[in-house]
Amino acid sequence: MLRLGFDNEKYLQMQSKRIKERISQFGGKLYLEFGGKLFDDYHASRVLPGFKPDSKINMLVQLKDDAEIVLVISAGDIEKNKVRGDLGITYDADVLRLIDAFRGYGLYVGSVVLTQFSGQASAVAYEKKLEGLGIRVYKHYPIEGYPANIPHIVSEDGFGKNDYIETERSLVVITAPGPGSGKMATCLSQLYHENKRGVKAGYAKFETFPIWNIPLRHPVNLAYEAATADLNDVNMIDPFHLEAYGETTINYNRDVFPVLNAMFEQIYGESPYKSPTDMGVNMVGNCIFDDEAVCQAARTEIVRRYYKALCDHRKGLLADDVIYKLELLMKQAGTSIADRTVVAAANRRAEETGDPAVAIELPDGTIVTGKTSALLGASSAMLLNALKKLAGIAKEVKLIAPEIIEPIQKLKVGHLGNRNPRLHTDEVLIALSICAVNDLKVLAILVGLANLKCC
Repeated sequence: MLRLGFDNEKYLQMQSKRIKERISQFGGKLYLEFGGKLFDDYHASRVLPGFKPDSKINMLVQLKDDAEIVLVISAGDIEKNKVRGDLGITYDADVLRLIDAFRGYGLYVGSVVLTQFSGQASAVAYEKKLEGLGIRVYKHYPIEGYPANIPHIVSEDGFGKNDYIETERSLVVITAPGPGSGKMATCLSQLYHENKRGVKAGYAKFETFPIWNIPLRHPVNLAYEAATADLNDVNMIDPFHLEAYGETTINYNRDVFPVLNAMFEQIYGESPYKSPTDMGVNMVGNCIFDDEAVCQAARTEIVRRYYKALCDHRKGLLADDVIYKLELLMKQAGTSIADRTVVAAANRRAEETGDPAVAIELPDGTIVTGKTSALLGASSAMLLNALKKLAGIAKEVKLIAPEIIEPIQKLKVGHLGNRNPRLHTDEVLIALSICAVNDLKVLAILVGLANLKCC
């Protein structure tokens, strides 16, 4: 059974309280740079068992009367049709998806900012599209010498030439469809403009990982390095925090802090922060109640990332050094592929059949496998076998009649242009749903799907 180690309700309460405290610290106006995924954070839910994938957005919902969302997208990314790797959609399409998603939670979306705007034709067209949908659009421009030339950046020729984003709420959440969109620069530009207008406003950063108040080589922090292995991101002890307070904390992106601090000094006359850790508001580390449970979950995640990287490497999408880094992370976390019993089981089945095979570990520890056949892919076979096992039905029993599978295969190959006639897992589930109309045994098996969660 899945062993929980994270208190989600405590997190929702502590995190919203922490953000409210930071708003008060700056006199009632806070620009919160939100990194990572606000929706569907399955990495967090895998390494922190008990963390719900929608926790962060639900935390913001608790603050919705005080919060507004500003979405940031780089005009260059629009021009290049940059695609989100996880969703397979372009950044500009994702902004529209995010607007709908935020509104679906009852959150107010104030505007969209086009950063690095230099007249790109596709960005101009996108601006018109957004305005046609009733969405306010602002433009921020390239600044020569950014981020090193502080006097120029914090001047009328730098941040001063950016549009001032009109906001209405005390908490302004700056988010984006992906990294490199210009969230931090947008926050700093707003601080400059607010200061000019005599408005006291602050800046804070929200990042779930790395977790600042657990050890550097804690498996959860190592799992974050595994997730970003292709970006060559490395967690480190925050040297600024150690020097200022004599306290060891974990952070990343420390190289930009001196520049950021200098900008604060230029805008305010002094910086409100002594370290990158000070800027953060993340309370995740305070909500772990079973450290061994999250350690085991994180080790499992590192191995999962390793196998995903091997797949991407086989496709020519990753360099060798990413694989080497993940192997090193596994050693540092004290884990290996041998720690996952499903690995050996799947490999044995593949050797026996000469074709790809799959294995799953059920809640009671039972290992169920699936082999490749003329009708089913290995994952589909494993799914059916697992459902049979949970329902106490013999493996030999046919849940889906061949006369139902064959028309689906003909549709795939004869009409839709697929070369592989085997049914995938989603197609098997649809076929099972059809069979369940006249077969109570199949209907009972579908009820058992919930028991496969977290296997």
